[in-house]
Amino acid sequence: LQVDLWQPSSPSHIVEGAVADVRVPRNTTRSLLPYLQQANIPYTILISDLQQAIENQTGGRPHRNRRSLSGYNYEVYHSLDEIEDWMHYLNRTYSDLVHMFSVGKSYEGRSLYVLKLGKRSRPYKKAVWIDCGIHAREWIGPAFCQWFVKEALQTYQTDPDMRRMLTQLYFYIMPVFNVDGYHFSWTNDRFWRKTRSKNMRFHCHGVDANRNWKVKWCDEGASLHPCDDTYCGPFPESEPEVKAVAHFLRKHRKQIKAYLSFHAYAQMLLYPYSYKYATIPNFNCVESAAYNAVNALQSAYGVRYRYGPASSTLYVSSGSSMDWAYKNGIPYAFAFELRDTGHFGFLLPEMLIKPTCTETMLAVKNITLHLLKKCH
Repeated sequence: LQVDLWQPSSPSHIVEGAVADVRVPRNTTRSLLPYLQQANIPYTILISDLQQAIENQTGGRPHRNRRSLSGYNYEVYHSLDEIEDWMHYLNRTYSDLVHMFSVGKSYEGRSLYVLKLGKRSRPYKKAVWIDCGIHAREWIGPAFCQWFVKEALQTYQTDPDMRRMLTQLYFYIMPVFNVDGYHFSWTNDRFWRKTRSKNMRFHCHGVDANRNWKVKWCDEGASLHPCDDTYCGPFPESEPEVKAVAHFLRKHRKQIKAYLSFHAYAQMLLYPYSYKYATIPNFNCVESAAYNAVNALQSAYGVRYRYGPASSTLYVSSGSSMDWAYKNGIPYAFAFELRDTGHFGFLLPEMLIKPTCTETMLAVKNITLHLLKKCH
């Protein structure tokens, strides 16, 4: 019987006591269940019809040119074309607070767009970098990046905290980091994770864009095999998307004080290190920011997030963007693993976009306001 592993991403992660999610063809479900029962393997059916769940998210909504910010629906998932149209619209309409630019091109030639958000109040301001969608199938990430921009623009006049944030800081927001992979997850494979670069030797596509950074590259938690989901690539920054963002961050590292990357799923707030079990030098400041952020998040709907160093809270992984940002002088580096804890997994229903983004917004504002205080 052939099964398609969903999570963990590699069979090597499956050990006694671990939980593994599998996707099985509809016509083989009945033959699989007796096997599991006979082998005394506990199982739970999480989604009875996976194909229908996918079609509920991707089908039936025509592409529309949105004429106003209020007319754009932030409670559904959007294709890459829709997100880019939305970015262009904001750039034209909110020129006092928004500036759109590209940091480079993807493997397939798509622009890597970033929104610079903030009041042009002084020539030099500290900044926060936010990226979403480094892994293609984690659609709630790009949904949050859009939600953040919407909240910033809609509450700037009425919320003193947001006004302070946009006056004292710039936000560089990249709604879709892995543009090729994200597009492919809409058109071909909803569970695609990697970039779409070609490997001629193995005829496998893509590199894990969160294992391709030049920090303990291709060590523990990454794979050398091009067909694996955690493939680290042929060399660090081999992916044009990673290279372009790394170049931008290096160029602005004196200005950028926080790096926030949004993933799914696990309900965690992680900070360095990912690649080793060790305490970061500014642990007290970062730990305090994480503690306050998860408490702020929980205040919305009671959802609990675990927080801590990525290596001990989640698992060891090398070549991650968060570790790279920290190693390159950005003192606050965090990775969010958004809802849920595995029932829907990467197929988080659209009805959960609003609560997920609402609570996450509280955490991000909390971290940002923490930045504006002195912490030694």
